[in-house]
Amino acid sequence: MRWDRLVDGSAAADSPAALAESTLFGADAVTTRTFDTPEFRGITFHEVRARSIVNRVPGASRMPFEWTVNPYRGCTHACVYCFARKTHSYLDLDTGIGFDSQIVVKVNAPELLRGQLASRRWQGAHIAMGTNVDCYQRAEGRYRLMPGILEALRDYANPFSILTKGTLILRDLDLLRQAAEVTEVGVSVSVGFTDTELWRTVEPGTPAPERRLDVVRTLAGHGIGCGVLMAPVVPFLGDRPEQLRATVRAIAEAGATSVTPLVLHLRPGAREWFLTWLRHHHPELVGRYERMYAAGAYAPTWYQRRITRQVHELAAEFGIGPNDRRSSPRRTPVPEHHARGPESEQLTLL
Repeated sequence: MRWDRLVDGSAAADSPAALAESTLFGADAVTTRTFDTPEFRGITFHEVRARSIVNRVPGASRMPFEWTVNPYRGCTHACVYCFARKTHSYLDLDTGIGFDSQIVVKVNAPELLRGQLASRRWQGAHIAMGTNVDCYQRAEGRYRLMPGILEALRDYANPFSILTKGTLILRDLDLLRQAAEVTEVGVSVSVGFTDTELWRTVEPGTPAPERRLDVVRTLAGHGIGCGVLMAPVVPFLGDRPEQLRATVRAIAEAGATSVTPLVLHLRPGAREWFLTWLRHHHPELVGRYERMYAAGAYAPTWYQRRITRQVHELAAEFGIGPNDRRSSPRRTPVPEHHARGPESEQLTLL
């Protein structure tokens, strides 16, 4: 697909470009926009009218949820390790800079979801959001898809959970509270570390870790329990005992209901981009990473279990209850890639 074939910001309805784009996106139309504002400079938005919005998760039997809603593809958080980068290649888009700057927006997501929830075939299953790319990334500030999505879930009393690195979720606090009165609502914030230097380089488009923990604190203050997905724990850069201690302490002080650690996972697409970043910022670690991830996308099981044990012990020390899947299997959403692979074992160890 060639984006320079778009005409006046959108593909001509009967052009080869329009047909290719609508087929690839599974959408009826594609409109391309750019906004000359500081927060969106260098970012291109591809607005689509999607044909579906509720997606079944592969390997759902091993996950705490079966269905997801993802109103965006691509993410301006620009996390160098993001496992979802590979999905941009399915759209013939670059998994590096392209993933960070070419954002697909499903502008009709709220109405599609409302139609799905109204269907007689829909049985009211739990829906997880933010498990692929962040539904509260910067684009949401402009497109405002989540209020309509939350209103639909509230109106049909459909249980849901949200995982985010974005502080914009607080804009929808009232809707979350209204939904929580009629159905099960789970919210988790992702904070893998509190090291400022590490944050600035590996998560350059995200709010600072302390701001994300302010979200946890605010939600707790309004009666909405919030867990923390401590992800990723970055080997050799964010896994020293004092770093883990500082992060878990900050999570506890924010009032998190649980903490779930997940070690860095490097799938194709993310692996190449992360190693490029590593060669630039920490060339001395490249060999160690190649050895640690020689067997595939996951760090060795012994390492994952060691990190889980350390975080579990620190959580107990700071008074955070373990994330017990038996009591509430849906309250801590996790990324979709944990439907498979050995790292998912960590969830059973907490």
